[in-house]
Amino acid sequence: MPAGEAGPDSVAEHLYEVDATDPEQQLVDRSDVSAEDTAQIGRLMRALSELRAAEERLSEASQQYMKLSPQDMSAIHYLIVADNRGTMVTPGMLAAHLGISAASTTKLLNRLERGAHITREVHHSDRRAFIVRVTPATAKAAMETVGRQQAKRFHSAARLSASEREVVIGFLQDMTQQLSLEGVDWATAEES
Repeated sequence: MPAGEAGPDSVAEHLYEVDATDPEQQLVDRSDVSAEDTAQIGRLMRALSELRAAEERLSEASQQYMKLSPQDMSAIHYLIVADNRGTMVTPGMLAAHLGISAASTTKLLNRLERGAHITREVHHSDRRAFIVRVTPATAKAAMETVGRQQAKRFHSAARLSASEREVVIGFLQDMTQQLSLEGVDWATAEES
């Protein structure tokens, strides 16, 4: 089949197989891992990649539907959870959660308020502070669309036994730690 024609992609089919990405075992010593286990780990890595891709597609679709940026969506999610828990949110709390400056938070809040996604009201006990709330319309729109789709994950987890969930939790936490950039020189090196 000539290059560029549709058909099985022999490269893409093997992207998550460690034998294909590291044939000389320069990155991963597999001398004590059976071929069957190595193949299963490849399937696991592919499944993680497919999950990441599904999450990215859902995130992009939700941003388009809500007409909000990823940071805006994170702020809305935080405000919905705060509202559900009866917690008052200040701009400082939102800034800390999002890891942004006070000036960036003000811009974000102005944008969300112009879009009728949030309201700001004077704090009842500290008249110098503001409370930020998600509007009922935005909360409803988010819950009935993005929230409903995201909530489907619960069913996948509920189908596992308690011990299986603990294994998955441990695996994901370990993988998160393994991928941490803490102490990784190339990732924290400043540009010259």
